[in-house]
Amino acid sequence: MGTMAITPPPRQVKPPGAGRGWPGDLSVPLAPPVAGVPDTLPGDLSAYCATHGTRPKPVLLEACSAGPGHQEQQGFCEFRGWPHGDPGPRSMQLAGGETAGQLRVTLLPTPNSSGLSQEFAGRWPESPAMSPCVAGVIPVIYYSVLLGLGLPVNLLTTVALARLAARTRKPSYYYLLALTASDIVTQVVIVFVGFLLQGAVLAREVPQAVVRTANILEFTANHASVWIAVLLTVDRYSALCHPLRHRATSSPGRAHRAVAAVLGAALLTGIPFYWWLDVWKDADPPSTLDEVLKWAHCLIVYFIPCGVFLVANLAIVRRLQRRGRSGPRPQVGKSTAILLGVTTLFALLWAPRTFVMLYHLYVAPVHHDWRVHLALDVANMVAMLNTAVNFGLYCFVSKTFRATVREIFRGAHLPCTLGSQSTGMVAEPMLKPPGRPRGAEL
Repeated sequence: MGTMAITPPPRQVKPPGAGRGWPGDLSVPLAPPVAGVPDTLPGDLSAYCATHGTRPKPVLLEACSAGPGHQEQQGFCEFRGWPHGDPGPRSMQLAGGETAGQLRVTLLPTPNSSGLSQEFAGRWPESPAMSPCVAGVIPVIYYSVLLGLGLPVNLLTTVALARLAARTRKPSYYYLLALTASDIVTQVVIVFVGFLLQGAVLAREVPQAVVRTANILEFTANHASVWIAVLLTVDRYSALCHPLRHRATSSPGRAHRAVAAVLGAALLTGIPFYWWLDVWKDADPPSTLDEVLKWAHCLIVYFIPCGVFLVANLAIVRRLQRRGRSGPRPQVGKSTAILLGVTTLFALLWAPRTFVMLYHLYVAPVHHDWRVHLALDVANMVAMLNTAVNFGLYCFVSKTFRATVREIFRGAHLPCTLGSQSTGMVAEPMLKPPGRPRGAEL
C-alpha cells in the first residue's frame, strides 16, 4: 500500500444555514473512536490550518485502510504532520512513496482488531532486535588456540607438581597441584563444552536441560579453581605469619582434606546456577532470581576471594617488612612469590568480566546493545586466559620447577635414545649398587 498524500484545498467558507457536520467542520470525528488511543488528527489539522489559512477536507478512514470493509478491523489513520513544509494547493491522492509536501499517515493497531496485515506486521516488534556479534569468529579462533596450547601445558604442569609434591611433601605443592587440575577441568567444561561446542559448533541449539546441567559443571569448576587459590593464600599466610602453628598443623593429609572440602563446597554452590539465564538470549528485565544469581556469581568468584587475597597479601608484605627492619633484608620465598603472582593475575584478568556482568544487570543488557555484547566477549576471553598463564609464572619464579620440567623432557627422551642403540650394546645403569672395591679382601 502506498503512502497517502493529503494536501489542503483553498480556504472554505461555511455556507449560510449549514449546521454541525458540514464538510469543512473539524469538530466531527474523522474515524470511529478507539479505546486507549488518542484522536490527534483534528487537532493537528486545526493547528496547520490556523498557520496557513486553509481548511482541509475531512479524511475518510477507507482511504488509508485496505478497503471500505476493513476500516474497523485494520485500524485508523493518524496525522503525523507535514514533513517537508507547506505542500501548497494540491489535490488528495495516493502516491507510491513520500515526496516533498506529503502527509505521512501511519496505520496504528487497535485493541479490538483482529491483527495487522502482513505488510505492517514487522513494524511493531515486541522487543528490540538482538545485538549482533561484532567479534565474529575471533572468539572461536582464540578459544581454539587457548585450548590447544593451554591444555598440554597444564598437563605438563600437573606432572611436574606431582613429582615435587611426592619428593617434598609440602602442602603448598598439593594446593598448586589441585589448582592446576581445576584449571584443566575449567578448560574442558567452559572453554571446550561451553564456548566452542555449545556456542560455535551447535550454535546454542541445545536442549534446555543439557544447557542447565552444563551450567552446574561450569560454575562448579570455576568456584573450585578460585577457592583453591584461597586455600593456597591461607596456607602461605599461616606459614609466614604463624610459623610455629603452621609446622605443627600442616601436613599432606590436612591439605587433601581441605581440597576435598573445597570441591564439595564448589559443587554445592554450583547447583543453584542450574537456573542461570543465558545473557546472550535474555531479552527480559532481570527477575529477582536472576539478580540474586548474578550477584552470587560476582561475590563467590571475585569480590570475596579478592578480599581474602588483599588482606592476606598485605599481612604477608608487612611481615616481611618487619623482618627487614629487625635484621638483614629477608628474601621472598618461591612459594610466596608464586602466591603473589597467582592472586594478582586473577584479580586483573577477572575484573573486566565482573564489571561487564554488573553493567549488563543494571545499565544495558547484552541482548540489545552490541557494545556490551562485544565487551562481554572480550571479558570472557581475558578471564579464561587465567587458566593457562600459571605455567609461565611457575617457570619464571621457581628454578626447582624449571629443573623438574627439564627432567620430564629428558625422561621422555631417554627411551627413544635407548631404543635407537644397537642390540649388541648394553646400557650401563646410571647408579651402580655398592660393592666391594677391586683388590679388597673378604
